[in-house]
Amino acid sequence: MKTAGHSEATTRRGLELTPFRGLRYDPDRVGSLAAVTSPPYDVVVRPDGLHHLQSADPHNIVRLILPQAATPTERNQQAADTLRRWLAEGVLTTDTDPGFYVYEQRDGTGLLQRGVIGALRVSEPSDGVVLPHEDVMPHVVADRAALMRATQANLEPLLLTYRGDGSAHGTTAVIERTADRPSLLATTTEDGFHHRLWAVTDPADVSRIQSDLARHQALIADGHHRWATYRRLRAEHPSPSPWDYGLVLLVDTARYPLRVRAIHRLLHGLPVTDALAALDGLFRVRRLDAPLGEALTALGDAARAGNAYLLAGDGAFHLVDRPDPALLARTVPADRPEAWRTLDATVLHAALLEHVWRIPEDSPAHIAYIHDAAATVAKAEHDGGTAVLMHPVREEVVRDLARQGVTMPRKSTSFGPKPASGLVLRTLDT
Repeated sequence: MKTAGHSEATTRRGLELTPFRGLRYDPDRVGSLAAVTSPPYDVVVRPDGLHHLQSADPHNIVRLILPQAATPTERNQQAADTLRRWLAEGVLTTDTDPGFYVYEQRDGTGLLQRGVIGALRVSEPSDGVVLPHEDVMPHVVADRAALMRATQANLEPLLLTYRGDGSAHGTTAVIERTADRPSLLATTTEDGFHHRLWAVTDPADVSRIQSDLARHQALIADGHHRWATYRRLRAEHPSPSPWDYGLVLLVDTARYPLRVRAIHRLLHGLPVTDALAALDGLFRVRRLDAPLGEALTALGDAARAGNAYLLAGDGAFHLVDRPDPALLARTVPADRPEAWRTLDATVLHAALLEHVWRIPEDSPAHIAYIHDAAATVAKAEHDGGTAVLMHPVREEVVRDLARQGVTMPRKSTSFGPKPASGLVLRTLDT
């Protein structure tokens, strides 16, 4: 059924970015900007990371993006009440002029990423403007939607990439000229990343960015669930409304290539011994008595030849590779492109999780998705479960599948660096 007021989206074929009045922390009202930031909500490793962030500063953004209470309704109401209180107390203040925000991340290895934050018109998948590459879990979308409804805010930007021509023209020219000026804020988070933010309010610069981006489509690098949430909330509100747009960070990867990392799996209630026993005759299994770094190197070497995984949780690493072709033939759907059928995540979900280990992939009680390999192993060892460490997918494979309209299994990739949550928010009050 077509939603009234949204039919014009079918004629749009480029990114439509709109200025907004950012909501930001008043540095005089918090201990430090670094102490109030957080990784994106789904990167925070619960519960240790959550408690660490909560204790860093009483105003840490995690109290909005991951509120803690007995029920979902109470959690969302708590976040809404907290946001209203911080606004009333001046902890968070709204910038005077609408604009875009140039955002820079830099680490000690020489990595530099710059992009532009704005409110992006929410489009449908059929429009071909914003390309998803992963499936989403409905319960997570429902959870994020309830939080956004309660707070009436986009609390953190999702990360989108597009491919410019790699030269200092258009959006890139504005970004790099802006980065030569004094920034609105600068902080260094405990992971060693330096963050800077600038406002772009000059009408000519705003227009230049809009005209440039209107020629491009974007790939969702991080934030599939939040993008699906934007789409759900947009459909719930008659257009035009602030819900027609969602907060994003857009990065030109021709100019600033992202790092692509894997997202690992933690299988609750499945001891490593049981996981390995079930693989007998279906995969080759080799025990590696080596530190994590060496084990991941071995995984990378094995992954060049085919599907490979590292299992951990019993004090050692087990390299699992060379799947039985007969197993793949009877478990992996044949109606998808070969690039999809041979993905490690595809084989893991279709063959191992569903048929060998019989673990439901959408049940938090059975499986967790964790970005950090060491944290995944530590939790498996502590809880008696199994860590499944993955090798990252190349960005060109992700983009090619997305352009074909083929989505990868959920939580297949982790693009980074991800924007820190808490540097700029967007309210949707009308």
